[in-house]
Amino acid sequence: MTDFITIAIFNFPQEIVVLKSVLENEGIVHYFENETIVSVDPFASLAFGGIKLKVHPNDKEIVQTILDNLNNNLKIV
Repeated sequence: MTDFITIAIFNFPQEIVVLKSVLENEGIVHYFENETIVSVDPFASLAFGGIKLKVHPNDKEIVQTILDNLNNNLKIV
């Protein structure tokens, strides 16, 4: 997982719920850095730089397409 790159940053845990489900259904290996700490203490989002979506560089294009589709259809905050 050291090769993983940050492709998106979110401020609140509720912003990643649908995205997490889509990524899991597509079988894309990913993780959300700082998800747990921000879920426990929402004010920590600023201190830790938000919830960072990390993916393998090979999956960057497909994940970007998923993010674009969600932003166009769901208007993620």
